[in-house]
Amino acid sequence: MIAVMTAAMLSQPVLAQDAPALDTPDAQASYGFGLRNGATVREQGWEAFDLDAFMAGVADGLTDADAQVSEEDLAASFAVLQQRLQERAAAERAEAAATKLADNAAFLAENGAREGVTTTDSGLQYQVVEAGSGESPTADQTVTVHYEGRLLSGDVFDSSIARGEPASFPVGGVIVGWQEVLQLMQPGATWEVWIPSAIAYGANGAGNSIGPNEVLNFTIELISVDG
Repeated sequence: MIAVMTAAMLSQPVLAQDAPALDTPDAQASYGFGLRNGATVREQGWEAFDLDAFMAGVADGLTDADAQVSEEDLAASFAVLQQRLQERAAAERAEAAATKLADNAAFLAENGAREGVTTTDSGLQYQVVEAGSGESPTADQTVTVHYEGRLLSGDVFDSSIARGEPASFPVGGVIVGWQEVLQLMQPGATWEVWIPSAIAYGANGAGNSIGPNEVLNFTIELISVDG
C-alpha cells in the first residue's frame, strides 16, 4: 500500500516552474519511482487522490517527524480505499460479462443460420466435416479423440492435435457441451462444434485461458469408443 500511495504523486500536474532538473541519477530514479507508481494509481482509478496530503506524508516520512494520522485511522482509510477499488472492479467485471453474453448471443444467432450448422435444444451448434459410422458412445463409456479448442477470437487454448497424441477419457467426465456432442457423434466422425458458455465453463471461466462467458469452438475427431 505504501508503494501505491507513493505512486499517485504524479496523478496531478506539476506546474512548469516547479519542474525539477532531471539531470542526475538520483533525480531520474526518483522521478521514475513516481512515474511508474503514479501510473498504477491512475490505472486503479483513484480519482480523489489528495496530492497535498501525499506530499505532507512524504515529508514527514523522510524527516522522521511524528505522524499526523494515527495508525488506526490509516488502517481504516486504507480499508475504505480497498473496498472502493474492489467495488469498482466488480462493476467493471459485471459490465464486461454482460457485454460478452450479448456478443455471444449475436454470434450464435448468426452462426446457427449458416448452411450446414445444426443447433440443438441446449444451444450447442455443430457442423459435420466428416461423417462417421457405428454406435455413438454413451455417458458411461470411454472415448479416444483428437481435438483443438479455440476461443471466438481464434486463440487456441488446448489441442491434442498440436501435442500429436489423442486423448482418452470418460464421456461423463467432461463439460456438459462435450458430453452432449460426443453422444451425437459416431466413430470416425470429425465435427466443428460451438459450445455456449452455459454448457461450458459459464461465468467463472477456466484458468487463465478461458474467460467468463466464453463460447468455445472445437474441432473434434471421434477416433474410437473404447468401452
